[in-house]
Amino acid sequence: MSGNGGGKMGLWGAVSLAVGTMIGASIFSIFGLGARIAGSNLPLVFLISGGAALFVAYSYARLGSRIISDAGPMEFILKGIGDNLVTGALSFLFWFSYVVSIALFAKGFAGYLLPLLQLPAGILATGGAELAVILVFTLLGALGSTAVGRAESLIVLIKLGILGVFVVLGIWSVQPALITPRLDGAGVHGILNATAVFFLSYMGFGLVTNASENMVDPARNVPRAIYLSILIVTLVYIAVAVTAVGNLPLPQLIRAEDNALAVAARPFLGNLGFQLIAIGALFSISSAINATLFGGANVAYALARDGELPRLFERKSWFGSMEGLYLTSGLGLLFALTFDLNGIASITSSVYMVIYLFVLLSHLRLRGTCGGNPVIIVSGLLVILAIFVLLLLYQWQTNRHAFYGTWVTIGASLVIETIYRSIRGRGFIEREISKWHHEPGVLEELLHRKRPADRTKK
Repeated sequence: MSGNGGGKMGLWGAVSLAVGTMIGASIFSIFGLGARIAGSNLPLVFLISGGAALFVAYSYARLGSRIISDAGPMEFILKGIGDNLVTGALSFLFWFSYVVSIALFAKGFAGYLLPLLQLPAGILATGGAELAVILVFTLLGALGSTAVGRAESLIVLIKLGILGVFVVLGIWSVQPALITPRLDGAGVHGILNATAVFFLSYMGFGLVTNASENMVDPARNVPRAIYLSILIVTLVYIAVAVTAVGNLPLPQLIRAEDNALAVAARPFLGNLGFQLIAIGALFSISSAINATLFGGANVAYALARDGELPRLFERKSWFGSMEGLYLTSGLGLLFALTFDLNGIASITSSVYMVIYLFVLLSHLRLRGTCGGNPVIIVSGLLVILAIFVLLLLYQWQTNRHAFYGTWVTIGASLVIETIYRSIRGRGFIEREISKWHHEPGVLEELLHRKRPADRTKK
């Protein structure tokens, strides 16, 4: 993924990082769930979700071109709102979102691995596969993931190539009746619910800002990478959804929820197609886990450097800290074993939408220094708030476990931050939100300053 800037990541490396995470999150992991919720409207859902993601991407691109920090959106929020109990809790919540994402990917990995090995998907087999994949990437992280990181662009090309074969060979046998949009009451209800869940499909674009300190010309490449990754992924999602839904009756897609895309390849590619897509899924989800661990490592380091997370995270080679590594892996495994795929997906979406809302609020406050159209920002706030409410309603109606899990996760972050500040005696820091945009060297000094030994309560 390296670019030409002394080992730093170039534009396409950043695009690959985002695309690798997004495609691993949805097309392979929760496609069957989308078919169950939206039915023939699934291609339309991906289009609507991509449009909604652009509202958030606008603020990420504007802020990310001016605020260069591996903490990404949390640095935006800290600059815009300041250091307080809420933003401290959001720091824990943001890091924790990576943990929940790892759980989602682990479940998706197990869903494709077991049928490929012709093993029954029982509790022990599924749990064992989830445990195994998390342990493998834990070991890779402990040994150093440089080689894996350099292969990310290649892995993305491989899985895009596999999906390309799927689309090119399957598009000719699509049955128009199976993909005709259904816009009656039940159809619209399904579109709204699926959009709330599949908004998760686009969360990976934020990883671009988490890698900004390691990018060539981030002021220019961060916005370009964000928009390019969303465009590429939206086109892929729609093409794959049309091919899959148009080739396989919905009842069969729904029954194959955990590996729906591989099953959808059987009508026109046979068992070879099933195996090809399953292998592509394993590559895809593996790269998503790798990218998520990379983003989580950078977030943890950057936030700890600024005092928002405990000292155990404050090292650039984050995986050298066995406590942090075990904590992330252990919590990821706990969520994978505790919640079903639907629950993990909706909890992850909920957490990210809370972060998105605060990023948009911060952009509104920082508009004078970072620029931005207030109409677009406010429209984005209303759209994301509406999706968040829809998701909570969907959780309440279909999965109370996930609904309570969402609020327990958010509440726990506030409790953890309160306890952390109390034990460490850490006060609040005044965050400058204007001068670093204009004075040369000031931003670099803020981003790379040494951690203060003592902080005075305001």
